[in-house]
Amino acid sequence: MSDNNCSQKLQNDCCRAQPQNCCSEKSTDSSCCDEQPQSSCCTPQTLTQSSCCTEQPQSSCCSTPQSDDKYAESRMISECLEYAKSAKEAGLPIIGIMCEYAPREIINACGGVAICLCGGSQKTVESAEVDLSAGICPLIKSTYGYFLEKSNPFLEMADLLVAETTCDGKKKVFEIMGKEKECYTLELPQLSDAAASKEAWLNQCKSFASFLQERFSCEITDNKLRGAIRDFNKERQLRLDLAYLMTRKQPPLTGRELLGHNSIISPLPWAIERYEQSLTKYQGMTECSGHKDRKRVLLTGVPVVHGAERILELIESVGGIVVAQENCTGIKPLTPLVDPDAADPMAAIAEKYFSLPCSVMTPNAGREELLRKLVKDFSPDCIIDLSWQGCHTYDIESLMIREFSKAQGLPFLKIQTDYSTADTGQLTTRIQALLEIC
Repeated sequence: MSDNNCSQKLQNDCCRAQPQNCCSEKSTDSSCCDEQPQSSCCTPQTLTQSSCCTEQPQSSCCSTPQSDDKYAESRMISECLEYAKSAKEAGLPIIGIMCEYAPREIINACGGVAICLCGGSQKTVESAEVDLSAGICPLIKSTYGYFLEKSNPFLEMADLLVAETTCDGKKKVFEIMGKEKECYTLELPQLSDAAASKEAWLNQCKSFASFLQERFSCEITDNKLRGAIRDFNKERQLRLDLAYLMTRKQPPLTGRELLGHNSIISPLPWAIERYEQSLTKYQGMTECSGHKDRKRVLLTGVPVVHGAERILELIESVGGIVVAQENCTGIKPLTPLVDPDAADPMAAIAEKYFSLPCSVMTPNAGREELLRKLVKDFSPDCIIDLSWQGCHTYDIESLMIREFSKAQGLPFLKIQTDYSTADTGQLTTRIQALLEIC
């Protein structure tokens, strides 16, 4: 691989991970690259050193340059923003969501644009702590911080926020945000195996559709719902196909690269096209020798939202490769697909969303079923369970994940953290220790 291509890849791999020993921005010593091949190579000067590519094959340098899709969040955000602005100017409803339980097909069927508003910034966490305690989940605080700062253009242009009653933190923060932004509350029944819960959820979806029709003067028909189902099925299947490339013994991309494909608006024609292009490219690639000796990690737990990818990056900076992500930014929301030919498309949509095995549901047998399938399909060497501080349901369910890991004979590590980098050194050591015993 040329020095230029190595530079292009390492600028994203090394610098985004920023382990505790990473070169400083002022470093001009190329020896930094040679001496710290797993934790640095992050300055413009050292990036041009071809020895870095030689020393660090496991983290990059094993495939063609990923200029089209590798860590493309900045371009994704800008393209989503342009799309949202155009939709807003055209009079389409801009609807903010913070959970996979928000039925996007219904929003799509009314002509609306659903945008994920989950915050991943430590900076806005600090802003939120003027009102919220340190013990609140960082995802909630970050999102609320954006609200206080009025610094998220997607949130600012939103005509409506969908307030799902999934966790207490979100529910109460939506109350505060509702003083300035119109909110619609979707009540999620949380008894997963009760017929009455499923019926109540279907009624919630119907009521939501009725509200959207009245609020935005639109008509949601069965045909529009079926069209939305097909669009979302196509995107979910492409994302699933990309995810299953990681079942290879030597995956053609990293878990971080896979996560970089996610869009905060779905489905978008250009995003669909990008998924198709990436799938074609990666399917045609030979096995990546640079991933041969990496330990295969199944990452479970909370969603890894845009801006909060630190733990995933740490895992892959010390010799691991995240072959599967069970979370809401991974495989969990991609299956099952919705039957577009169902006699009652609204009921089919409601059933799909109610089946999500989130930790707020009780009992949550579906999560273990999903984990069992992921272990079988992706052959991980270990399991890392991630929960954000203040996320009580995922924190408590971590016990189930530990017991599941033991039954599967897989080494297990629980990580509970937030968006700050204060514990990066400690977490790096713990992750390294786990990978050493795999």
